[in-house]
Amino acid sequence: MTALSDSARKLIDETSIAILATLNPDGSPQGSVVWVGRRGDDVVISSQAGRRKERNLRRDPRASLTIVDAADPSRYLEVRGTATVSVDVGRQLAVELAEKYEGEGAGDEYLALPPEDLRVTITLTPNRILGSAA
Repeated sequence: MTALSDSARKLIDETSIAILATLNPDGSPQGSVVWVGRRGDDVVISSQAGRRKERNLRRDPRASLTIVDAADPSRYLEVRGTATVSVDVGRQLAVELAEKYEGEGAGDEYLALPPEDLRVTITLTPNRILGSAA
């Protein structure tokens, strides 16, 4: 595991634009725009169970996440690492990220989803960090 710098933590903690890259079964890349948060030096992402990114990561946990500062696109971070997928118990992360990016109360839509709409947490543990905010 590689520790995040203060600059990297700050960028992740902001409402920055992020793109998660995973590997499809045929080896081709797959990218998804995602909201991101942080748990210590790990980056966390919420997703709906069954999405391509989740299936790809369960099969091959290697991933790359690029985070760009919308106010200054020359300030960016690439986090390469290994991802784990777990159940987002109580949809806690989904609510947290919705409220971070869209404001208070925005997470209510996730709480109103039927129980069969399972949310998962993708936890990316960095092994290499690159970019101007690294």
